[in-house]
Amino acid sequence: MKISQILDKIDEHQLFVPAFQREYVWKREDARRLISSLINEYPTGTMLTWETNSPPELKGKHLYDPRQGAIKLVLDGQQRITTLYMLIRGELPPYYTPEEITHDTRNLYINLETLELAYYARTRMETNPLWVNLTDIFKHTIRLRDIIRQIEARESLSGEREDIIEDNFHAVERILDREFVEQSIPVKASIKEAIDIFYIVNASGVNLTEAELALAQISGYWPKARERFKTKLHSLEKQGFVFGLDFIVYVLLGILHNSGSEMKKLHTSDNLEPMKEVWERLESHTLDYVMRLLKTHAYVDHTKEINSVYALVPIIVYVYNKGAQALSQHEISKVIKWFYYSQIRNRYVSQMPQKLDKDNSIVAKSATPFDDLTNILRSERPLEISKNEFVGVDVRNPLFHLMRWYFKSRQAICPNTGLSIRSDMGKAYKLHWDHIFPYDVLKKVGYGQDNRLKYALAQEITNRIILAEETTRHADEHDTTTFLSRIQRQYPGALQLQLIPQDPALWTVENFEAFLEERRSILAKELNGFLASITETKETAVEMSIEDLIGAGESSSLEFKRSMCWSYDEPQHRHKSAEIILKSIAAFSNGEGGTLLIGVNDDGEAVGLDSDYEHVKKKGQGEGDKDTFELHLRELVKHNFGVAFASTDLNIIFPTIDDKEICRVDIKKGRVPHYLEATVGKGGDKVKKFYVRSGNSSVEIGLTEISDYIQHRFHGA
Repeated sequence: MKISQILDKIDEHQLFVPAFQREYVWKREDARRLISSLINEYPTGTMLTWETNSPPELKGKHLYDPRQGAIKLVLDGQQRITTLYMLIRGELPPYYTPEEITHDTRNLYINLETLELAYYARTRMETNPLWVNLTDIFKHTIRLRDIIRQIEARESLSGEREDIIEDNFHAVERILDREFVEQSIPVKASIKEAIDIFYIVNASGVNLTEAELALAQISGYWPKARERFKTKLHSLEKQGFVFGLDFIVYVLLGILHNSGSEMKKLHTSDNLEPMKEVWERLESHTLDYVMRLLKTHAYVDHTKEINSVYALVPIIVYVYNKGAQALSQHEISKVIKWFYYSQIRNRYVSQMPQKLDKDNSIVAKSATPFDDLTNILRSERPLEISKNEFVGVDVRNPLFHLMRWYFKSRQAICPNTGLSIRSDMGKAYKLHWDHIFPYDVLKKVGYGQDNRLKYALAQEITNRIILAEETTRHADEHDTTTFLSRIQRQYPGALQLQLIPQDPALWTVENFEAFLEERRSILAKELNGFLASITETKETAVEMSIEDLIGAGESSSLEFKRSMCWSYDEPQHRHKSAEIILKSIAAFSNGEGGTLLIGVNDDGEAVGLDSDYEHVKKKGQGEGDKDTFELHLRELVKHNFGVAFASTDLNIIFPTIDDKEICRVDIKKGRVPHYLEATVGKGGDKVKKFYVRSGNSSVEIGLTEISDYIQHRFHGA
């Protein structure tokens, strides 16, 4: 079907988009690439349509009239068709409202000499007649000869250049005659069959998520579902809680099937009546109750303060299962404490659906669900916050969210306005932050971007103060001493409420790092005390599988290595693989201890140890199995760190995942510092290096820092 015919059929109410399709999500770059392909006559994909005289609910205001007979619905290709409609017609298609357009891709311009496509930029385009709005060409509001005249009024135009401009102008016009290959579902297909085909077509690509595909199935047997969900989401957005439709799908899956990954369980129409019943209570009570609970007890005023909103799914499932009964203060405390830990320990950053499987199941079955969930987090990594966790982390770190929640609980105020940092925010997020030590000052003394480690300290969350609204410092407050002294004088107690060191000696730029060190200690102590004071978490027996451990992702206490004997990235450096393993072991020992998984790649996929077993066998070190692998590993550790360390500070086991054997090495918190003789240069020279954990990496500490680190870590100074 020609593009011009597609657009005409939309205008003539012959071609529609079904309500179960998602909203328009293409971005400007997607639109630019599509037009470029069309101009260059590249393949542009196909469209899948369904011709039916029994259509499901349609997007837009048009209601189907049976007297129309069979109409066509776009099942695949609607993002491209919508883009073309907007660029060619210059307006939204009738099946979309402005609220459903995530990105407005109109006002795309083309340079008729170079065919460059770009969105309007005044400085480049205002006085250059070669830049023309595509829509003006399609709507014939500008003619080729008008463009030629404008150019000739500015400069002479050769015949060759004029031919190029003319050819390019006509190339744009010919877009209307391009064909989209149309594949059709026959009239006899039922709604269920059409949606199944829609699912199959999209499931093989990356365009739609599993949740979006499930929502399409839900809309097939419950036509009003999508609009009902969107109406509620809009209501929550006004309160500051912004969610997508997929969030609602995960909530429904959690309540109806105690799952987080098996979206196909929502595909069948036997869900209809139970889902309607569930939604009635979610819509009228449960969702609002949970949001109020977050505001009043967790001090969360906006979803921008939440690291992962999917932590709310088990909470919503729990509240729903309680029925009309309100949660007791004891139950609320359990929920909030787990929620905080789920954020700072990144529970749902990776393998979210699988983790929701486990967490929703626990919520449904356990008598102490949030104790169990908290203990799962504890089994994955330490819950106690270390002051070292603040080193070099910026405002994107979930610890910064926890800082804000704690400051709100203390009734902290904005140092510039005296207003509370608590606020009814609605859709817009109002809290801001400022550097305590201004970055432009720190940059002058070596904390600029040319020094990565120093720059990270300048941006560290311990160098931040929370503001109720975006304001600037007073003109005379360029140095920190003046800034903090004014706050202390104008709003006594304001600094203490945001845990800012009170000693003026630390407010000078010469003592910047001492200031950070002091505030890290204060924050770690106060935040740990805050979390502990919420409620006591009972120790419960929670089975922690190796899959759960891997699902938690790499962290300061967990690292994945694909191999001990072979470098897959750099085969010519395979001799260094064992050294990399030893580097990780030393870093864990020099820090707080941790777990190393060998035979697991960076993506958390178990690849096994077959190559390693084969390697040790070829080296004549045994049969090539886990016993010889362990012996080889312990010998390496013994040679580098001593017999005592290899015997008492390591625990080595070989769990199996999907028939693949991996090696789990648990390293205790070391009692003495351990250096590693690392290979440097092509000559293979050995140099002693000292490694520690920083986030999810093992990093070398420079000579100037080793002494201080050892003094603090091993001697408690």
